[in-house]
Order: sequence, then C-alpha cells, then structure tokens
Amino acid sequence: MPEPVVADRPAREVGAGGSGSARLLGGRIPIARMREFALVPAIVAVAIAGWIVDPVFVQRQNLINILQTMSEIALLVLAQALVLIVRKMDLSLESTMGLAPGVAAWLTVSEAGQGLDLLPGALSVPVALAVGVAIGLVNALLIVRFGLSGFIVTLGMLIMLRGMLTGISGGQTFFQLPSSMSYLGTTKWAGLPASVWLCLTLFAIGILVLGYTSFGRSLYAIGGNEDAARAAGIRTRRTVAIVLIVAGLLAALGGLLLSGRLGSVAAAQGDGAIFTVFAAAVIGGVSLSGGRGSLFGAFTGILLLFMIQNVLTLGGVPAEWIDALNGSIILLALVMSRITSGKAQD
Repeated sequence: MPEPVVADRPAREVGAGGSGSARLLGGRIPIARMREFALVPAIVAVAIAGWIVDPVFVQRQNLINILQTMSEIALLVLAQALVLIVRKMDLSLESTMGLAPGVAAWLTVSEAGQGLDLLPGALSVPVALAVGVAIGLVNALLIVRFGLSGFIVTLGMLIMLRGMLTGISGGQTFFQLPSSMSYLGTTKWAGLPASVWLCLTLFAIGILVLGYTSFGRSLYAIGGNEDAARAAGIRTRRTVAIVLIVAGLLAALGGLLLSGRLGSVAAAQGDGAIFTVFAAAVIGGVSLSGGRGSLFGAFTGILLLFMIQNVLTLGGVPAEWIDALNGSIILLALVMSRITSGKAQD
C-alpha cells in the first residue's frame, strides 16, 4: 500500500523556486529541473580542454575507461546521495567497499591467495552483498532504533570495518579471486563494460524512484522536515532504515566491481574514497542539510571529477600534485555550480 506523502512533488522542486511554481521557457521547464543540468557546461568545458591537451581524451576507449573507473565510486555517490536526501550521512561506505569483497575473498580463495578456502567461489558474490546489507542494517539499528548520531555511528563503523579488513587480510592483498567475483568487473555487454551498464541502470532506477514514486517523495519529505513527514503519516524510521541498508548494498556492489576489475582485494581498498563521494554529491547539488538534490546532478558531479582527473593525467601533471589540483578544481567547480544554480549550497 503506497505511503502518504506531505507534498505532491519532490521537496527539491518545492524549495528550489521558493513558490514551487517558478518555471522557464514559457512554463514548460521547471527551474529546479534546469538546475540539475548546472554541471553540464563545466563537463563540456573540461571535454574541450581535454581534447586540446591531448586528442586521445575524446577517443572512444579513453571515454570508456573514464566511465568504467568511475562506475565503482559512482555507486557510492548514488548511495550517499540517497542518504543525504533523508538528512543523514554515511561515512562507512568507503570501508564497506573494501570489507564486503574482502570477506568474500577471505572465505572463498585458496590459501595461496591469502584466503581460507572455506566456501565455494560461486558464493562469493552473495556473501559480499550480504555483508553490505548487514553493515547497513547495523547502521540503521544504531541510528534509527537507538537515535545515535549518524555522523558518529558511521565514523566509528568506518574505523571498525577498516580494522576488520586489515585483521582478516593480515595487511596483505587477496588475489586469485574466483571467476564469479571477477565477472562483473571484467566482462563486457554490447561493447561496454558490465560495470558501466550496472552503474547507468542503477542511477536510472534511482532517478525514476525519486521522481515518480511515493517512496521517492517520502525521502525528500523526510529530509526537508522529518517531524512534518511523520505527522503526515510517513513511516520515517522504516524509510530511513531502508535507505541505509540500500546504501550498504550499493557500496558492497561497488567493491565487487572494483575487486573484479583489479583481480584482487587490497587491505586498503576504498580508503579515502569518501572524500570524492561527498565532493561529487555536493558539486552535483545534493544538500548536506537534506531534502534537496537529484541523482542526475550527483552523477554529473562524479563524471566531472573523473574527467578532470583524466585530463590532468593526460597533461602529464606529476602525481605528487594531482591531489592538490583536484582539491582546487573541486572548489572551483563548487563556485561554478553555485553561480549556475543560483542557490546557496549547504
């Protein structure tokens, strides 16, 4: 039975224009919808700059490489965007990206590959996804059931999961992964890596759910005003718990894609990814205060960051300066996004 909602359109649209009815081009295109495309000019500008720096940038294989390498982190961006929209945050996503495939590899690979060889390789994918769901469930229990701070809970979870991966791996790298773990990260469907198809499909599903279902509108309502959403009959606690569990599942899938592509699970897999995830979501217009933002914007945010990184690499920028330039460009992109969107970022 569909859940009642407090508004007949997403809060991002209601809040974006103040009256909720502001429109452009003769009333055909809502302003809020236009803001979802705020990063498109920046993406075009980076593409042109990349072509000038090195024509290889616009070659098909290079573009596919960008999409494939971003697809794993993009799933974390998708997860974080959903969590941020309900006014929570999940710092543990980067550790889930490492631990979920790490546990699967630990239980399934042979001793020569640093594992225990306790389970058949065919179970590696279900095990990894189950670990992601379990982590999301624990986060939901602590945050929703016990009312603990989401920031502190997921920070503690991040540290604990990172320690667990180091503990089970002994600081080593799992390798000789079963074919089931490598499949999604290495195979191609219709000429494109399967990870790209999965990423695009999951973002499309997320956009449809947020934009055209009562559940999606509930997320915006909860993020905008949880008390009002609860008063309107929305099961806020259950909805937030579902979002946190889905986030854990997406992070585990992202870890599987990365492990499959690399053919291994390093003890440090995922470390530092959360900074890129937050940057992409915020650049893409997702509010840290909840109730505002779109998954299309989040997708353009991570796409822009990976395009910039690729241009810097093709331009021969020394690796020692990549992080400093990345940070500077993220700040610049935030300013550009602020100017083009016309709305303050939280």
